[in-house]
Amino acid sequence: MSVFAISDLHLAGSLNKSMDIFGDHWEGHWNKIRQDWKSKVNEDDLVLLPGDISWAMHLSDAIDDLLEIGELPGKKVMIKGNHDYWWSSITKLRAVLHPSIFPLQNQAFAYKNIVVCGSRGWVCDVENSLEADDKKIYNREIGRLELSLKDARKKMNDDSRLIAMMHYPPFNEQQEESGFTRLFQEYGVEMVVYGHLHGHSLQNAFSGELNGINYSLVSCDNLEFKIRQII
Repeated sequence: MSVFAISDLHLAGSLNKSMDIFGDHWEGHWNKIRQDWKSKVNEDDLVLLPGDISWAMHLSDAIDDLLEIGELPGKKVMIKGNHDYWWSSITKLRAVLHPSIFPLQNQAFAYKNIVVCGSRGWVCDVENSLEADDKKIYNREIGRLELSLKDARKKMNDDSRLIAMMHYPPFNEQQEESGFTRLFQEYGVEMVVYGHLHGHSLQNAFSGELNGINYSLVSCDNLEFKIRQII
């Protein structure tokens, strides 16, 4: 079994929104991703999708996008991104998802020897400089991540490998310690995949090892619209 990751699919839902307004390289981006996905991923592989799945505003408008993802090979685990407004009730979402997709919200997902946890995250500036509203969301997301990590710990055994997904980067541009990175270290996370960043923001984005944890930015444009194997 292999593990793959790709973030920020930004599928059009019922909006018929073209992503090439963000640059010519985005033209036909979903067809590029889907073709590459089919060429690499087997049915028993695991695919991590760290948020911004669809531009749809309501679940009913996102169903076609979710079905297209479900029909692709592999088991998929997804978390909510900042643009996933269609993701409201987890119960309603689970009711319409393809059986190969698991939405992660305050819990973990175990598959073979891989355990996946995660949360959307939030802005990670130096903590004491955050405005009150940002600080509130930041602390809430730390709490959600810890709930997921606690559930992961229950599902792990001696052979398990723990991977975390976040939509937002779990640190600022200087890779300073945050509440998220402290939790990763406390719970023994081996690898973190994240997205959210595009365009000029990719220039200062970090991928690599930090304090013994491997971080990987998997925004689809950063990967040239090709799914990345991480294990």
